[in-house]
Amino acid sequence: MLHTLCAGIFLCGHVSVLAAETTVAVASNFTLPMRKIVQSFEAETGHKVKISLGSTGGFYAQIKNGGPFHILLSADRETPSKLEKEALGVPGTRFTYATGQLVLWSRQPDLVDQQGDILKLGKFQKLAIANPKLAPYGAAAVETLNKLGLFNELRPKFVQGENINQVFQFVQTENAQVGFVAMSQVFEQGQLTRGSAWVVPANLYSPIQQDAILLLPGQGNAAALALMKFFKSPKAKSIMREYGYTH
Repeated sequence: MLHTLCAGIFLCGHVSVLAAETTVAVASNFTLPMRKIVQSFEAETGHKVKISLGSTGGFYAQIKNGGPFHILLSADRETPSKLEKEALGVPGTRFTYATGQLVLWSRQPDLVDQQGDILKLGKFQKLAIANPKLAPYGAAAVETLNKLGLFNELRPKFVQGENINQVFQFVQTENAQVGFVAMSQVFEQGQLTRGSAWVVPANLYSPIQQDAILLLPGQGNAAALALMKFFKSPKAKSIMREYGYTH
């Protein structure tokens, strides 16, 4: 009888709540660290996490239309703030879980220089950016190009992705020679994993502060509540740092 009880309720370990499942809307830039965080969280708590990846703007529209998410991990601060004001997020649960970094990346090893001069030289056919109306990393890319005085010059070369994962795919498949991606997509443990890259100086774009918020459908979900807490843990923060996120 005790064995049966332990299968569904964690009375035999350090957790004493029913295992639950939570559904999380995750901004595409956070894909790799999220998968690692979920693995650690599930092993530690017994809860299950189902993740959906996409653009922040796209998720906002889905949540407004009753999308079945418990948590939003946004790529900006504004969207969770709007959801809280619109009574779609649980008041007081919003916090900044990470600050992202923008990188100009190419799959080709020697194409992108350390100073980003390739943008001025224009020795490429296509430049991939995320939709600036939907994806904060796309907005940061546009802001960077405007500050460099290169936006109008390079605009004819733009290939636009709906989100940062699509931008990565454009560059990975060389449908675009270069693209503005999230550092987490091409760096791990502080090292570039492939190709060539320029880490865009932080003074060229507004800080990409990424907020999380508990959504109304998640307020009674044990897994959602536990995951929100886990994001503030040293273990989760350590994983984020591996992929270039600061706090």
